[in-house]
Amino acid sequence: MSALKKSPTSTPTKLSTFAYECTNNQGAKVKGEIAAINLTLAKADLRRQGLNPIKVRRRSKSIFSGQRRKKISAAEISYFSRQMATMMSAGVPLVQSFDIVAKGLDNESMRDLVLSIKADVEAGRSFSEALKQHPMYFDPLFCSLVAAGEASGSLETMLDRIATYKEKTESLKRKIKKALFYPTAVMVVAIIVTAILLVFVVPQFEQLFKGFGADLPAFTKMIISLSKIVQKWWWAFLGIIILSVWGISYSKRKYPKVEHTFDRLLLKVPIVGNILHKAAIARFARTLSTTFAAGVPLVEALESVAGATGNIIYSTAVLRIRDEVSTGSQMQLAMRNTGIFPNMVIQMVTIGEESGSLDAMLGKIATIYEEEVDAAVDGLSSLLEPLIMAVLGVLVGGLVIAMYLPIFKMGSVI
Repeated sequence: MSALKKSPTSTPTKLSTFAYECTNNQGAKVKGEIAAINLTLAKADLRRQGLNPIKVRRRSKSIFSGQRRKKISAAEISYFSRQMATMMSAGVPLVQSFDIVAKGLDNESMRDLVLSIKADVEAGRSFSEALKQHPMYFDPLFCSLVAAGEASGSLETMLDRIATYKEKTESLKRKIKKALFYPTAVMVVAIIVTAILLVFVVPQFEQLFKGFGADLPAFTKMIISLSKIVQKWWWAFLGIIILSVWGISYSKRKYPKVEHTFDRLLLKVPIVGNILHKAAIARFARTLSTTFAAGVPLVEALESVAGATGNIIYSTAVLRIRDEVSTGSQMQLAMRNTGIFPNMVIQMVTIGEESGSLDAMLGKIATIYEEEVDAAVDGLSSLLEPLIMAVLGVLVGGLVIAMYLPIFKMGSVI
């Protein structure tokens, strides 16, 4: 499809903010701010809005202004997609839609991004080309779908599909983060509580035991020795934890083999691994359903899907499927050869291929697995709440028993 071919890269349009003082049609004075490429375009934009410029000047930027600007989140990009879909389905022209959406945004960075896209479109670029100037916020899949919508003359329909896709994928990401948060929270809370007891509480008991003049139980001696080690080498333990987290993160980005090993191990973690498996399948099915329904050829769609699965094991498998499909194999056979897709998924894809409704069947698969992820995350939350209490109880209880054993022993002697 010609609309999906990559266009030459060009420099993104940089906007400046202008403070203005104008009069409206009733002669009343209006003040505000507007983003534009230069002063001339700022005045022209104000006149299009029915305002007569009196004074327009470039707003000076504070050296700290960049620090106050909020980052643009994936949820805001999803909201932008939905708003643009709503505006265009209501018959609002594209450029005017940008203005309406921008005025309703609270995040200044997001507002400037929308106005920058608007400026690019006004300068003669297509919507998809304008989006490609901001790869940090609009991935190739997003741009390709918009290009397909422009080529087919159904941009508003395509924006609605993109908005639905982004909303569902963001919802799935939140569920995955929630699933991974609980085990991490258990470990962090346990480490912090144990460290506080070893550094601040145990030394107080140690001073008390010195006055007993009696031999301490082995368990108590072990805890006191551990407390001394933590007090002396706490900075080393903290450094090891920080370096380990940084090292894993850096190695994953730098070395594909490390990322492959890490993702494979993560999929084998009890309960959490099962959730990640289902989430990857849901992403695969949802993304492929959206791209295929948009008219993107299957081989090209699979290439876009590979990067959206969220796990390198599934990304590699999808690329294998693409290679086999490009040589004439059926998709369901290629999926079976990877050995990681459940039989139910393969059977549903088979039915979709035979009936000519692959996109609809993939959408059903995505819905099923998204619901399973939701149920699994809720189950994990219910399971880990008592587990957190049990872990903390064992740690705190063990330290308390170790400190009170000498007191119990002295009481029995008396």
